[in-house]
Amino acid sequence: MTSRKKPNTMPVYIRPETPADAAAIEAVTIAAFLEAPHTGHNEQLIVAALRQAGQLSVSLVAEHEGSIVGHVAFSPVTISSGARAWYGLGPISVVPQRQRQGIGALLMRRGLAELRQSGAAGCVVLGDPAYYSRFGFKTEPALVLPDIPLEYFMALAFSGTVPRGTVGYHVAFTSP
Repeated sequence: MTSRKKPNTMPVYIRPETPADAAAIEAVTIAAFLEAPHTGHNEQLIVAALRQAGQLSVSLVAEHEGSIVGHVAFSPVTISSGARAWYGLGPISVVPQRQRQGIGALLMRRGLAELRQSGAAGCVVLGDPAYYSRFGFKTEPALVLPDIPLEYFMALAFSGTVPRGTVGYHVAFTSP
């Protein structure tokens, strides 16, 4: 049996985005989602709208030899129970020719670590359970995102328990 993951032989540097990175992040995001199923192909617009609204709480890039090859964004979410300090992950993007090399995992781990260090209570994500469960995300039946099948919406508590309620993302996710 062969592994689908290619070895990451090229060093990748993870760092916070800078204002000069916006165009490169847009290009990476467009490329990453170009052939992806289950997308509206508006992820780059979501990132730009979150940035413009000052809602990118953590925004990291993966850089290789001066080129940005990946990006991850985290922004605040609301929970109907009033729980505070929860964030949504996404989008996360890696250029197609560098996917399956561990870059997304590096971005995820660093982003989640930065959220924890900032005092966040937890993080939610909408996506593939097989991928996100590797980072500790689990389906939590009491925490929902309207109109989304339960198995694709997951949460990770950094401290305490996962709250109950309905999650709301920034308006950028619905009208970028």
